Amino acid sequence: MISKRFAPVLFALFLSGAMSLLVSGVSAFRLVGPVDGFIANWASVWVTSWVFAFPVVLIVAPMARRIVDWLVCE
Repeated sequence: MISKRFAPVLFALFLSGAMSLLVSGVSAFRLVGPVDGFIANWASVWVTSWVFAFPVVLIVAPMARRIVDWLVCE
């Protein structure tokens, strides 16, 4: 198993992967439609978007948690 100290990085990895997969797929489909080679093109676009999404989630997630903690009363 993986150490608990890596939990924030794994969270960012999975979240950025899922979100970039979904957003790139919807965007690519809206742009080109169901053409031959769509899946291969989508995979290429997704990997590129994931490269950007992962560090953004690493940076933004802690800020978002602080904002949510500030907005929510106990």
